[in-house]
Amino acid sequence: MLERDELDKIAETKSHQGIIAEVEDYKYVEVSDILDYAKSKGEEPLIVLLDEIEDPHNFGAIIRTAECVGAHGIIIKNRNQSMVTSTVVSASSGASEYMKIARVNNLSKTIDELKKEGMWFACADMSGSDMTTTNLKGSIGLVVGNEGNGVSRLVKEKCDFVVKIPMKGHIESLNVSVATGVLLYEINRQRNIK
Repeated sequence: MLERDELDKIAETKSHQGIIAEVEDYKYVEVSDILDYAKSKGEEPLIVLLDEIEDPHNFGAIIRTAECVGAHGIIIKNRNQSMVTSTVVSASSGASEYMKIARVNNLSKTIDELKKEGMWFACADMSGSDMTTTNLKGSIGLVVGNEGNGVSRLVKEKCDFVVKIPMKGHIESLNVSVATGVLLYEINRQRNIK
């Protein structure tokens, strides 16, 4: 048994409560695994693409919401992006265990490849069209961007349309994880309209 100060040195956080478990690194999947998962469920793919989300708490919250809404997977970049860490797992409230997450080198190229599979891409940006009047049915990739800079220009240009959340207050934008949740539930609402 180790003393608390020894556990503090081993743990990534000081909130270990005297217990530390050694676990394997998160197992990322391939993009094709996400498509196969949607196909196995008999559903059109719903994929969230993250363009350099840096805050692990935002990443974890996005994973949690994506899992709750039934998204088939998340695609992240290999660099300038929070990876799945203990903080992300904690912020996801365990949803990271159920969510398929793929890492890619180039988000723009991945979008091009997924378009060949029949997917459409909606970019979240305050300059876009109202999400409630945009057709978000079918095979959809929702692209959300960095906390400070939003979706990069090159990635935005690859998207089929740009959508925004209608805002009525004095503040111009929502936190990226909240905005992603609102957009995912709008996509889910539209998918359930017969």
